[in-house]
Amino acid sequence: MAAIRYPAVAGAFYPADPRRVAAMLSELVVPAPDPVPAAGVMVPHAGWIFSGRCAGATIGKVAVPPTVVLLGPNHTGMGAPLAAAPEDAWMTPAGKANIDRAFLADLVRHDPEVSLDAAAHRREHCLEVEVPLLLARRPDVRIAPIVVGTHDPGALERLGRALAAVVAEREPRPLLLVSSDMTHYEPAEVARARDLPVLERLAACDPDGVLAEVARRGVTMCGVAPAVAVLHALRDLGCAGGELVCYTHSGEVTGDDREVVAYAGMIFR
Repeated sequence: MAAIRYPAVAGAFYPADPRRVAAMLSELVVPAPDPVPAAGVMVPHAGWIFSGRCAGATIGKVAVPPTVVLLGPNHTGMGAPLAAAPEDAWMTPAGKANIDRAFLADLVRHDPEVSLDAAAHRREHCLEVEVPLLLARRPDVRIAPIVVGTHDPGALERLGRALAAVVAEREPRPLLLVSSDMTHYEPAEVARARDLPVLERLAACDPDGVLAEVARRGVTMCGVAPAVAVLHALRDLGCAGGELVCYTHSGEVTGDDREVVAYAGMIFR
């Protein structure tokens, strides 16, 4: 019997009603006339009302291949430090996404620090909120979800190199997706000043530079660890750089710029 993960945050971060989900997706995810091939993307993971337009705009610009590898931070503190989803499929109000179990099995062989662990995913929102956006672009997409709960630079580099090795073995190459928000709970102008130097290092595919800028400026970028791992992978895969698609913040929805969460969408070629 197939193991299924059912939604943990439907009805909170995004609607639980499939009809409302379909209506929102038609507004959030507008496919580009000529979607570009990409090695990776970074998209935000707040409630759709706040960050869904930025995430959808980013995903709408890229050609979504058969497999998307999703990496995000561990907000719950549960599970293994590097936790790959062990299920056969994830169910969402937008439909079912099958897990690319062969990709994850190969990743575990390349990096034994990665565990197949359901606990880290059970209540985690950061990857779940992206899956319906991907299904809107490619209903048959397979996903390889990984929650990153360590900030150890060596572990992140090993994970990145392992990701690159497995991606390079496949044709067409899977898309690497980083799920991350940027600065949290600062005035909008402070968030922007802190985030832009980090985004510059992201665009340069510079994992060490991202870590340095986040530490230097005190940037509360929740997905810095998965971003660093993916940047290591992208460098091994010959990434030419990243392009900022959107930068926004929650105050643009609430009308209050005094304490915002900032969001960015980026495409890596």
